[in-house]
Amino acid sequence: MGFGRGKVILLGEHAVVHGCPAIAVGIERGVTATAAAAERDLLRLSPWDLALRADPKGDEPLERAFAVALAMYPSRPPLEVSAQVDLPAGAGLGCSAAIGVAVLDAIDEALGIERSRTDLATAALAWEEIFHGNPSGIDNTMSAIGGVGFYRKGDALRPLRSNKPLHLVIGYSGESSSTKQMVASVGRQLKSDRKRVNKAFEGIEVLVRNAKLAIEAGDHIALGQLLDLNHTILSSLMLCTTKLDDMCQAARHAGALGAKMTGAGGGGCMFALAPKRDEALRLQDVLGEDSFVAEVSA
Repeated sequence: MGFGRGKVILLGEHAVVHGCPAIAVGIERGVTATAAAAERDLLRLSPWDLALRADPKGDEPLERAFAVALAMYPSRPPLEVSAQVDLPAGAGLGCSAAIGVAVLDAIDEALGIERSRTDLATAALAWEEIFHGNPSGIDNTMSAIGGVGFYRKGDALRPLRSNKPLHLVIGYSGESSSTKQMVASVGRQLKSDRKRVNKAFEGIEVLVRNAKLAIEAGDHIALGQLLDLNHTILSSLMLCTTKLDDMCQAARHAGALGAKMTGAGGGGCMFALAPKRDEALRLQDVLGEDSFVAEVSA
């Protein structure tokens, strides 16, 4: 069975698109998929009840992405791929990347192809480009590899190690967002006010490098403070909604060590860092029924 993890960017989103480092984690909630020989190529997605053909010129991005994926296997029978998606779409958790990784992983298994998870991540970038135009590569990399990673566009993922797991509570705002549009928005800001946006990117890079040290030292109090600062910079780039801000504030008031939006912004998800698991479960109650707990070992 193929599997692609969801991901949470701890720090560094948007700046990572422009060459700065970021830190992300892979979570165990994601997408599972199976593939089998069939009469025609077909991609089925649950729980959305979608059945899509592969079409490189299709109106739906999933049709085009599926065509790109199948083109990687020149000698094969027609395939029907069924994927079960357990992530909200357009929410900053890497749903499209998780689908792509799971689909390719399932096809590999059906055709008896063996490749490393690193190579799987590389292959899935072509899928991501259909959805996001200029992706950083962090989503497909974390989806395939998991753990906690320090990532810079074009470089290999650098796993981070710590003796303390991260207890995250991920909350969904209910507002969908387009990564492609939000990345383009920051690109326009960079073009019109390069000094201001580059200063924001430089600030984010400093936070990312300090967060790396905090994770490796197991200093989650410092990490929480860095998360809050990163959220403030992302807000200054007009990426955070009122709902996301309110959710972050509610989590902090309820005892979170830190909280921030994650992903492209303009909607989607936020997350809070809890000191331990029972506190994470309490924060889940604060953030509502669309939230869930993720424990990540570095």
